[in-house]
Amino acid sequence: MFAGVVLSTYVCPSCWTISQLVCDDMQLKNNYYANTCPNVETLVRNAVQKKFQQTFVTVPATIRLFFHDCFVQGCDASVIVASSGGNTAEKDHSDNLSLAGDGFDTVIKAKEAVDADPKCRNKVSCADILALATRDVIALAGGPSYAVELGRLDGLTSTSSSVNGKLPQPSSNLKQLNSLFAANGLSQTDMIALSGAHTVGFSHCNRFSSRIYGNPVDPTLNKTYLAQLRSQCPKNVDPNIAINIDPNTPRTFDNVYFKNLQQRMGLLTSDQVLFEDSSSRPTVNAWANNKQAFENAFVTAITKLGRVGVKTGRNGNIRRNCGAFN
Repeated sequence: MFAGVVLSTYVCPSCWTISQLVCDDMQLKNNYYANTCPNVETLVRNAVQKKFQQTFVTVPATIRLFFHDCFVQGCDASVIVASSGGNTAEKDHSDNLSLAGDGFDTVIKAKEAVDADPKCRNKVSCADILALATRDVIALAGGPSYAVELGRLDGLTSTSSSVNGKLPQPSSNLKQLNSLFAANGLSQTDMIALSGAHTVGFSHCNRFSSRIYGNPVDPTLNKTYLAQLRSQCPKNVDPNIAINIDPNTPRTFDNVYFKNLQQRMGLLTSDQVLFEDSSSRPTVNAWANNKQAFENAFVTAITKLGRVGVKTGRNGNIRRNCGAFN
């Protein structure tokens, strides 16, 4: 996982880069705001529930926002910052342009709810609010609830160039996926578990059109599913039209995503490869048959994801506005 890197200074197992010689996640704990904002979880949960009642897109949008944030500069809410003063921020990189606005809005609304409490005002980071909101949307969609470690600070930089090469692509193969996840201290099992969040995800037609209209058409596609996709995404369709990744239970956080892969109904190449590759297929089969096992692995993986690149001390602060630096 750590490519055999040997350091002369002690580094804890959760550290993820050579330069990170401090075990940042040791600062994270479940009751971090017990004295400064004891009702933070209730405040965030209520705001998220209100947003969820407005649109289900809140669920996949928030989960994806958390993933895209953590994989670039660590879990520091840098993906939420808007471009300004000639600086192109993370959110305007081509890999982030498809992030649904409802994810950003969920964090902003939750931040407003937290800061409306005088005791909590400017005490809770946007990064922690995003982590909590992610847990809450998963639970609202029928997925597992879990304890969220808190204590992240918000990042001080956000640049489009920092996104280059950091995020999985729809065409990624297993080796490429494993490499990206390993760079963040995550195993193949973690990668497959986090991919399971696609059970409530969606993707735009242009992200998989080559699979259904290529020459040849992707041979791993279920023929009935292929016809269904072509009806939803004709050749000249608006590429911004979004298709559910799980065509069967798209509004429920469950293990049907893995059952779909067994039927060769993975929407993206990076989904279907999890079943097609012999080294990952046993995990897909196991979780297709055992929802609880998938949920347990998912909680482990998303907790580890939440520890990536955490900012502490002088490396971060608490933003007054999640979309702008102080």
